[in-house]
Amino acid sequence: MRMTVAIDGPAGAGKSTIAKLLAERFNLMYINTGSMYRAVTLKALENNISSNNVKLLMDVINIMEMHFENNELILNGVNINNELTLPKISNSVSAYASVKEVREKLVEQMRAMSLKFNVIMDGRDIGTVVLKDANYKFFLTASAEERADRRYKELREKGLDVKYDIILEDIKKRDYLDTNREVDPLKKAEDAIEIDTTGLNIEEVVNKISGYMEK
Repeated sequence: MRMTVAIDGPAGAGKSTIAKLLAERFNLMYINTGSMYRAVTLKALENNISSNNVKLLMDVINIMEMHFENNELILNGVNINNELTLPKISNSVSAYASVKEVREKLVEQMRAMSLKFNVIMDGRDIGTVVLKDANYKFFLTASAEERADRRYKELREKGLDVKYDIILEDIKKRDYLDTNREVDPLKKAEDAIEIDTTGLNIEEVVNKISGYMEK
């Protein structure tokens, strides 16, 4: 039987890190849906296309060939993973991800992947939209302060000069945009298991989720 796992939650809740480790433990293909939206944002910014220009956005998406290798996104044959977490992408992705046509196109691609492979996906609307019939659904949360601290440390380790207060402000802004957008807002699926990761390390969260999946 095909296995599908959905992990949702706000920015910085640890979704991607947790999903990658679960993919390894349960031999699943990890599909980082957030990276796909970030890739669209990257190409849009490179081509000076605003989130309001739907036609040009769709033209760009139609020539984007995306797939994952070793948990990293390959766009048109190039590994762009390191570019996707830059502040300019993080600050703009919500606007592009809110475009109805963009979401519909990417959701179509995500579902196609789930029909071919045993997959685990993380994002904002996996359990509510993309994989409504997933075998397992989890919703990860954490305080805005803890999520900002995680992102701050991640970016500092990459050598970027960032300020915690600005990251916290961006996190709160993204939370508001993600939960209040008209198209597929961030919300917990009714049948999802909620896990608060505040104060938990990665191994503790992975073990907790694994416990549900191994039952």
